[in-house]
Amino acid sequence: VQLVESGGGSVQTGGSLRLSCAASGYTPSPYRMAWFRQAPGKEREGVAAIGRTGMTAYKDSEKGRLTISQDKTKNTLFLQMNRLKSEESAMYYCAADSRYNNYASLQELEYPDWGRGIQVTVSS
Repeated sequence: VQLVESGGGSVQTGGSLRLSCAASGYTPSPYRMAWFRQAPGKEREGVAAIGRTGMTAYKDSEKGRLTISQDKTKNTLFLQMNRLKSEESAMYYCAADSRYNNYASLQELEYPDWGRGIQVTVSS
C-alpha cells in the first residue's frame, strides 16, 4: 500500500491550500484516513480525520478553516485549508487505516499507514 501527498508549498498568511493524498494498493479502500502535521521541534498532531461513512473530526483550533473530504472512487483524500496562519507551517502527513473501524480518530497510533509528508510554509 502507498500514500502519496501533493499540493503543498508556500503561501502567504491568510491564503489557502488544498492538499491531496492518493492511496494505492488498498482493497477495499481504507476505512478511515486522516491528516497530521509536525512543525519543527514539536510533536506530530492530528488536524482532521474522516471515516468511510463520512464521519469527520477536526482539531478544535482548526474547526471552520479546514475541510477534509475524499473521493472514494479515486481513493483520494483532500484537505482544504483556508485563512492559513504562520504557525501552521509544518510537514503534513496523510495516514490511513484499512482495519474495520469507521471512527474518525485524530490519534496517531491508530493509523498504521503513512505517507512521506509534504511541506506547507505559511509566511507573512
